[in-house]
Amino acid sequence: MGWKTLDDMELAGKRVLVRVDINVPVEDGRVTDTTRIDRIVPTIRDILAAGGLPILLAHFGRPKGKVVPEMSLRVTLPALEAALGQDVTFVERPDPDALQALPTGSVVLVENTRFAAGEEANDPGMAQFLASLGDVFCNDAFSAAHRAHASTTGIAHLLPSCAGRLMQAELSALESALAHPERPVGAVVGGAKVSTKIALLENLVGKLDLLVIGGGMANTFLAAQGAQLGASLQEPDFIDTAKAIMAEAEKTGCRILLPVDGLVAREFRAAADHDALPLRPDTVLAADQMVLDAGPETAKSVCAAFADLKTLIWNGPLGAFEIAPFDKATNAAAAEAARLTKAGQLISVAGGGDTVAALNQAGAATDFTYISTAGGAFLEWMEGKDLPGVAALSD
Repeated sequence: MGWKTLDDMELAGKRVLVRVDINVPVEDGRVTDTTRIDRIVPTIRDILAAGGLPILLAHFGRPKGKVVPEMSLRVTLPALEAALGQDVTFVERPDPDALQALPTGSVVLVENTRFAAGEEANDPGMAQFLASLGDVFCNDAFSAAHRAHASTTGIAHLLPSCAGRLMQAELSALESALAHPERPVGAVVGGAKVSTKIALLENLVGKLDLLVIGGGMANTFLAAQGAQLGASLQEPDFIDTAKAIMAEAEKTGCRILLPVDGLVAREFRAAADHDALPLRPDTVLAADQMVLDAGPETAKSVCAAFADLKTLIWNGPLGAFEIAPFDKATNAAAAEAARLTKAGQLISVAGGGDTVAALNQAGAATDFTYISTAGGAFLEWMEGKDLPGVAALSD
């Protein structure tokens, strides 16, 4: 790996600029989910233990280069202090000399970087100013690594730079899952639309032994085989794309596993009347019928396929998991992946907003090898794209 970690840096007596992602959900002035805050604690503690002064840089919301009081990072202070078990100094307008004068053991949080117009533009002047605040740069925000901003890439070219513990764990997990996986390797790719995951599918079919396609996007693949799926979510404009992906998979030896049955209803609501119907190239559903989940036979075949894998990557649910009973296939497959992982038979890496929610709902997340909260960065990595924030650490 072409990047350094905290273990490679001399931190004693140094001001360490740490790019973190604490863009957390807030209601009524309180943080409602501290997951992202909790995950940066090891990096901060390790810097403190090495005698460094952590100065946290982060964004919150989308203020678009203007000061928006409702998007101040000040709202995260109570949760951050609770996670660290100590006071955190909040700074609206950082001054290099004032930061240098802070006592050993201090932790600093700088106001929302996106209040400055130069942040998202990766303005050299903004990067120079940020660099003047510290001696070392540590990027611990993989979730922002697909953005070429002043606080993610610009600063990395100006100071000795390394990955924080969360970034290190994320990169190591993704490297082991996709770049150098134990084979056979498979992936679950679900979600609503093929159109949002074309690059992902095109990249994966050349690298996988098994590709499980679920969710609404599976309907487009079934339609490409000739199925008429009534009111099911599907994208007729991408049928040729689905055909091309299936042809490429056949050429590269990647087995594509599509639903062989589905839970079919006439209403999209919880507890809607439904039937488990076979899904084949000659299937014809009524105009008001829709496939809302993979069926029990599909769930069985997916679970059976997992048993032959050594590595599994998961992005997207197999159905409308938000409403019962259309969460059954996702829950069954997630439980089996978790069981195999816990038994030491499978390396499982998952990411993406819906994915994390689905695995948490299934009670399976804690047994996966690694769960990424990175969202867009996780998806772009799986698409095979270079991430500016990672590339800057490798330079």
